[in-house]
Amino acid sequence: MNELVQAKFGMGAAVRRKEDAAFVTGHGHYTDDFMPQGLLHGYVLRSPYGHARINSIDVAAAREHPGVHLVLTSAEIGHLKPIRSVTLVKQVDGTATPPRDIPLLCGETVRHVGDAVAFIVADSVQTARDASELIEIDYEMLDAVAGTEAALAEGAPLVYDDAPGNIAFNSELGDKAKTNAAFEKAAKVTEVKLVNNRLICNYMEPRSCLAEWVGDEDRWSVVVCSQGVFGMRNALTAVMGVEADKIHVRTPDVGGGFGTKVFIYREYPLVLEAAKQLGKPVKWTSDRSEHFVADAHGRDNVTTARMAMDESGKFLGLEIKLLAAMGAYLHYFGPYIANLGPTMSTGVYDIPALYVDIIGVLSNTTPTDAYRGAGRPEAAYLIERLVDQCAVDMGLAPEEIRRRNFIKPEQMPYTTPGNRMYDTGEFDGHMTLALERAGWAGFDKRAAEAKSHGRIRGIGMATYVEACAFAGSEPAFLELLNDGTFTLKIGTQSNGQGHATAYAQLAAQHLGGDYEIIQVRQGDTDELKSGGGTGGSRSLPLGGASVMQAAEALSVKLKKLASDELEADAGDIELLDGKAQIAGTDRFITFADLAAIAKDPDDLKGDGEFKQAEATYPNGTHICEVEIDPATGIIEIPKYTIVDDFGATVNPLLLAGQVHGGVVQGIGQCINEHVVYDEDGQLLTASFMDYSMPVASELPNFDFETRNVPSTTNVMGMKGAGEAGTIGACPAVMNAIVDALRREYGIGHIDMPATPLAVWKAIQAAT
Repeated sequence: MNELVQAKFGMGAAVRRKEDAAFVTGHGHYTDDFMPQGLLHGYVLRSPYGHARINSIDVAAAREHPGVHLVLTSAEIGHLKPIRSVTLVKQVDGTATPPRDIPLLCGETVRHVGDAVAFIVADSVQTARDASELIEIDYEMLDAVAGTEAALAEGAPLVYDDAPGNIAFNSELGDKAKTNAAFEKAAKVTEVKLVNNRLICNYMEPRSCLAEWVGDEDRWSVVVCSQGVFGMRNALTAVMGVEADKIHVRTPDVGGGFGTKVFIYREYPLVLEAAKQLGKPVKWTSDRSEHFVADAHGRDNVTTARMAMDESGKFLGLEIKLLAAMGAYLHYFGPYIANLGPTMSTGVYDIPALYVDIIGVLSNTTPTDAYRGAGRPEAAYLIERLVDQCAVDMGLAPEEIRRRNFIKPEQMPYTTPGNRMYDTGEFDGHMTLALERAGWAGFDKRAAEAKSHGRIRGIGMATYVEACAFAGSEPAFLELLNDGTFTLKIGTQSNGQGHATAYAQLAAQHLGGDYEIIQVRQGDTDELKSGGGTGGSRSLPLGGASVMQAAEALSVKLKKLASDELEADAGDIELLDGKAQIAGTDRFITFADLAAIAKDPDDLKGDGEFKQAEATYPNGTHICEVEIDPATGIIEIPKYTIVDDFGATVNPLLLAGQVHGGVVQGIGQCINEHVVYDEDGQLLTASFMDYSMPVASELPNFDFETRNVPSTTNVMGMKGAGEAGTIGACPAVMNAIVDALRREYGIGHIDMPATPLAVWKAIQAAT
């Protein structure tokens, strides 16, 4: 391997994103940009009620409206299947979770505001919208329940008559008897109750889907914004009742996904059905108002946790009761998320015993599903808020109680009570470095300075670990083209993370060329046999490793071709700047010429598939400082420090972008974002007028550093980084806010979001 090539393009090189020029100049190509000839537009008529019985639907006038081509209700789509969760979990009593399928169109009952009732296809979106107003629906209002705890209250309205107590499922994790024994011998028990607030995933690009029925191929051609075309195709085939070869799925550029674009939504099969019936292309694109009520929401847990400790503050056992909001239906991965997070409940701590009681709760709200981190942010928030309270109860400093309970490097590999196997980790190491960089020891001086200006200052930390890049593989396929450039095909799907840059620079490390000549192709089921898509921070640890293997395999073939042509030993050939040359000489052959002389097409191809047997476990320490104006409750974040262990770094610029973005989403949850329903299931935060998002003026400059310990389960030593910022941020910010309020007012708890009003009220109540 040429060291100059690696330094310039390969592993660890800070190259700029090659795709950004198109994005910032408006030349990205998104699903809604596709405008085939004869295109028709779909519109969904949605329920205005949180819970109601449909006595009748009259669509006659809408069907006669000029420009309308089709109106579908549940009566016309009985041959299609509903959308079923693919992760129905086993319950405590051994029974399977009863499915709560999502109907494509509701025919008898609507169960949340935004539930789909009719699908109208017309010449334009406005025409379809106008026609929807002609549909007469006789709704019979039913009692609704929106709050997660309220749904479990005695006498609460039932979302389903056959779901007593609105319990979707009751599962468990851990060893109950062992945990009970730990509490029996505890010298001290600390308890917290936390609300992990419901969020709406506001990506930049709303969802969109375009379908055409290709009659001569006897299949659909579908363009959809997704996080993986193969997962989307599989989900569509299940609903449409056809084989996989009947649906060709493509995904172009995607403006953000964060987990929420992984799933199939009801509009997609409706678009396919309409396209086949009409013989014309049909497209549906969400507007922002639809997005708020129709796209899966995130988080929404109410959790009570107890920690058993000995006299020195050593953790003995952890007991958790988790109420996880499912919404009106069990969404695609919804039950799985509620059960995945608890496997990380013990965090970075050596806790011998764990028991988690998990209750999935039904309510008249939009269903919940994976949102950046998918259960792991919820787990980290719980354990890190609990550990801080343990420190208070034991009279220990936050860093001291952590040091006493960290899993030590010599204990690795370490199997947790949640059955996670940590292969590496030096948790005290990154916490110590973060404390130094944050100036933890000098905080009291900064707090005194803030107080002299009438403000209160707090500092908080979180030491987190997460599981990501789960076991599996993501094959990569490289090919040298006739013009001397390379095509890389892989089954992941960039949603803005920079795949075209990261994959290209890893390939360039072995192929010796500028990463600009390596074109990455994703998002087409016709180009690959399979693909795992993007999610769980898997793309670089799995896909990147396969790219490296494919590039190395292709480089061997190209050197062999060049050695035959140049009459030299293959070991003397180096690949550099678009050519293969004999090292130390001026004799070379260009890549284009190599492509021309190859007699076997396979000589120009390299495949790679790294298969990983275990997840990776990125970890780190976040330290946040806040200043609060007691008169207004407004919070500012003047200082934020991050030291992360990602095992290995592919591109420092891309890595920093991922971490910064994740932290901002965490900060948004802590002080801005909050989904609010009224008691009738009406969404009160249904637009950006009411749903607050973080803005640049509220955010600090981040001090970000890595202290990497290579993973032993990943061939490149990587641990994944796409979700980590979100996982470390919430507990660090909230621990800082509580620290400030406790120091000045004795306030020991406040839930997210700590809005100015919530903070001001807490201060007023305390004074």
